[in-house]
Amino acid sequence: MTKIKTQLDVDADGVLTFLQITDTHLFAKPDGELLGVNTRESFLAVIAKVLKQARPIQGILATGDISQDHTPESYRLFAEHINQLEKPCFWLPGNHDFQPAMLAEFATAGISPAKQLVSKYWQVILLDTQELGVPHGRLKQEQLTQLQGFLDEYPDKHALVLLHHHVQPAGCKWLDQHDLKNADELFAMLKQYPQVKALVCGHIHQEMDRQYDQFRLLATPSTCIQFKPHCDDFTLDEQGPGWRYLDLLPNGDINTQVYRLADGRFAGDAKATGY
Repeated sequence: MTKIKTQLDVDADGVLTFLQITDTHLFAKPDGELLGVNTRESFLAVIAKVLKQARPIQGILATGDISQDHTPESYRLFAEHINQLEKPCFWLPGNHDFQPAMLAEFATAGISPAKQLVSKYWQVILLDTQELGVPHGRLKQEQLTQLQGFLDEYPDKHALVLLHHHVQPAGCKWLDQHDLKNADELFAMLKQYPQVKALVCGHIHQEMDRQYDQFRLLATPSTCIQFKPHCDDFTLDEQGPGWRYLDLLPNGDINTQVYRLADGRFAGDAKATGY
C-alpha cells in the first residue's frame, strides 16, 4: 500500500491545474490495435495536441488502463511520451493494468508512485480499484482506510478523489456491469467529509459530468476508442480521443474542460461487438 505524499505548488492565483489522461490501452508492438484503432498513434496524437496547447499545468493524472497487453514495453512507451510534457505524472491502475510491470517501469522513468498530492488549498487522492481478473472494480479495506486517513489529516483542504472505475451508472447497460461494486460503501464514508468536492474516473471511455449528493462526478474520454453513451449493447462512438483539464480553485470550485481530436482518424470499428 503506497503512502507516499507529494507537495504541489499552485499558480499565482492559487489555482492547481492538472491534465487528466486515461485509458491509453497501449501495446508493445507499434502496430498494436484495439478495435481498429492504433492506440500508440492515438496516444501520440493526443500528446502532440497537448504540447501544442501549451496550457500551464502543475501535474498529470493518469487514471488507469495504461496498457492493453501488460508488457513492460507498453508502460515504457507511456512514460517516454508523458515525460515530454515535463510535469510530474501521478497514476493509478485500471482493470487492464499489470501492476508489477507498471510499478517497475514508472519507477525507472521517474514517474511518482505518490497517491496523496497536497497543495495550499487542496489534496488529491488516487485510489486503486483493481480487482484482479475481472473488469469491474472494488475498493479493498486498506484503500478505504488509507482514504479516511488522508481526509482526516487535512480537514481544512478541499479534496478531489480519483479512481479508475465509475461509481454511478453511466447509462450503458453493458458497461454498468463493470462499475465499482462497493460504491455505496465509498459514498457512506465520503459523506462524512464535506471537503470532498468531486470524484474523477476513466474506464467508461466517454465524457460525464453530473452531480450526486454533495459530489461532482466526472469521467473522461479515452485517448483511443470511445464508447457510445446510452446504449444497452456494446457500441463504439465516432467521437475522437480526448483528455481533460482540471482547475482546482482556492474556494473549492472546479473548472474543467474536455478536448478531443477532431480529424476522424481514430473512429474505430463500427461493427465491433466487444473487446
